[in-house]
Amino acid sequence: MEFLSRRSPVLGLHGAVATSQPLASEIGMEILKNGGNAADAAVAIAAALNVTEPTSTGIGGDCFALYYDAKKKKIFGLNGSGRAPQDLSIDRLKEEGITDELPPFSAHTVTVPGAAAGWVDTIEQFGSMELKDVLAPAIRLAEEGFPVSPITAFFWSRGVRQLQNGPHANELLLNGRAPRPGEVMKNPNLARTFQELAEHGKAGFYEGRIARAIVEIVQQKGGLLSLEDLKNHTTTFDDPISTIYKGIEIYEIPPNGQGITALVALNIIEELGMESFEHNSASYLHTLIEAMRIAFADTRWYVADPEHVEVPIEGLLSKKYARERRKLIDPSKATLDVKKGSPFAFSDTVYFCVVDAEGNACSFINSNYMGFGTGLIPKGTGFTLQNRGANFSLDPEHPNALAPRKRPYHTIIPGMAIVHDTGDLWAPFGVMGGFMQPQGHVQVLVNMIDHHMDPQTALDKPRFCITDGSSGGKVALEEGIPIKVMSELARMGHEVIPVSGHSRAIFGRGQIIRRDQSTGVLWAGSDPRADGLAIAY
Repeated sequence: MEFLSRRSPVLGLHGAVATSQPLASEIGMEILKNGGNAADAAVAIAAALNVTEPTSTGIGGDCFALYYDAKKKKIFGLNGSGRAPQDLSIDRLKEEGITDELPPFSAHTVTVPGAAAGWVDTIEQFGSMELKDVLAPAIRLAEEGFPVSPITAFFWSRGVRQLQNGPHANELLLNGRAPRPGEVMKNPNLARTFQELAEHGKAGFYEGRIARAIVEIVQQKGGLLSLEDLKNHTTTFDDPISTIYKGIEIYEIPPNGQGITALVALNIIEELGMESFEHNSASYLHTLIEAMRIAFADTRWYVADPEHVEVPIEGLLSKKYARERRKLIDPSKATLDVKKGSPFAFSDTVYFCVVDAEGNACSFINSNYMGFGTGLIPKGTGFTLQNRGANFSLDPEHPNALAPRKRPYHTIIPGMAIVHDTGDLWAPFGVMGGFMQPQGHVQVLVNMIDHHMDPQTALDKPRFCITDGSSGGKVALEEGIPIKVMSELARMGHEVIPVSGHSRAIFGRGQIIRRDQSTGVLWAGSDPRADGLAIAY
């Protein structure tokens, strides 16, 4: 039986917010109604989610943003990802006997947290309020406490062992354990961290007490992050990349993010008539899965830090290249050994979103990576440090090979779509969750564009997920996809894994706000796989 929606899309005329947590949505709407714009609300939400969902996001991680300026009809990109320590290298790891891959929760996986600078730069570049006013609701929330939502409580309990990786676990525990659903959790140390950022800007995080605490815990655990690494961190403002899919121009942040994976897959399926397939039939899912396998075969190799290697973005996004790669799809069987192509031969990378009363939109994503990240809490700060460095390759010939001050392949990707002919906003959108993210982008976009679903219905529909984001990976299939379809995909050669219950988190948690082009009405949806809420007015 197909999963049934438990909510309708939320409609409004003046503004909308969609996040994975109701209290964060409320804070975003508070900022909009107090005169803030989409960027102001986005940063306020990012901070609020750090309080209410530290299981997946926080100021100890990274962020990315796409901002649509309604007056200019232009989209701007912000890359708030951090770099590896300047003293960390493949040779250094070999001295420690680490040769194949970094242990996922090692202190060596801690890259410089980019979120704090990303928040400040988002406000300075696109916002209209003072940082202290933007962070005030989250500070209040952390000081006064909040009741923990059920899904968050489940994943908090699963992350206790990560938190115990370091000596300050109790800063994010309640009486030595994870908070249970409905219990009130306070985080005065995080409130203090936010206050220092509000008062001193980036220096309040990347220098002084917080910086020293970060370096102390990382080095105590054998890592090499230094005060100089933190002080030298910078956000980059990158021109977004895009492709046109059936009249809608889809934008993503360029590498080192994996948003290009979704664009490559959309190019591959563009001429395959997805609207003619029965939705979530075996042939429909097979076609999308195969397109994603081909896209991952390329991007898991080529996506890397463009400051260190040449990334063939133009070649990967070429429609001519897509036509060549499309030939690899066999409609009758799975292709589990897709090889990377040669795009150089052709000339021609927690998610939430906000739309404000002026028509500006912000698509924003912020993450620790694997739940609590490393689980390491710098003393007296109330947040955990990310483990993004786990995505580096230790093969020195790989474009994504670990190197000093290099940014790793990054899974978190915000999305934005406009009407190609007019430049008008169509939708900020995103689906969070590791390598699921580009797969989620493709599935919800095809749901909306080819099958004319509203945002909530597009999010509700059962999904597939190539579990490890590789060309030959196993395919998780969500409860609601008929057993007959699962069996048919297995006969085609896909190694399928039926998934239900809390394990459905593997399929990501999305948020979408779409503007109706004829009426201007905003249609907002929030994923039923999280505790979230869309609000509009």
